[in-house]
Amino acid sequence: MGQKINPLGFRLGTTQSHHSLWFAQPKNYSEGLQEDQKIRDCIKNYVQKNMRISSGVEGIAHIKIQKRIDLIQVIIYMGFPKLLIEGKPRRIEELQTNVQKKLNCVNRKINIAITRISNPYGNPNILAEFIAGQLKNRVSFRKAMKKAIELTEQASTKGVQIQIAGRIDGKEIARVEWIREGRVPLQTIRAKIDYCSYTVRTIYGVLGIKIWIFVNEE
Repeated sequence: MGQKINPLGFRLGTTQSHHSLWFAQPKNYSEGLQEDQKIRDCIKNYVQKNMRISSGVEGIAHIKIQKRIDLIQVIIYMGFPKLLIEGKPRRIEELQTNVQKKLNCVNRKINIAITRISNPYGNPNILAEFIAGQLKNRVSFRKAMKKAIELTEQASTKGVQIQIAGRIDGKEIARVEWIREGRVPLQTIRAKIDYCSYTVRTIYGVLGIKIWIFVNEE
């Protein structure tokens, strides 16, 4: 059987760059890694809490972390930053204090910036969140997939593949369904492919969504 490698890790150094940039000695490396995970989780939880009002989509594409000795620079790439910034001007400061409490680091400053990405539905994470929202509202999965593909086509991408696995529509037997539109050359390292896997907790069990988006060729 064909073994599927994670397309992002496969392309590191060519079309894909790391989401965290820092250096650590081997014995401190695991701490740094856990710290990164804590920062990401904290931001995601905060956004989830504060955006429940508007829509199901949180719209975080990805979070970049750069660490120096005295500073942690966090850049949040969002599809819809208005939702976070609007209500209160203090939102970002509040988020910074939250993260700082979580890490309890005294000698390092945390700086959080928010960047808007140009076409949100060309990003697999935001698309997966959209599909997850649809599936939670008991929309049939084919409809949700087709709608998602329409949205990506508007975002001027060259190809998209969506896969949903698990107890689809609450059936007893779990199965895998997938749909592809355009080209998705996973073997070509030159091809810039964006990928994400996302789990949805529905009423009848956990579904897994995987999305590959072929952005462009270098």
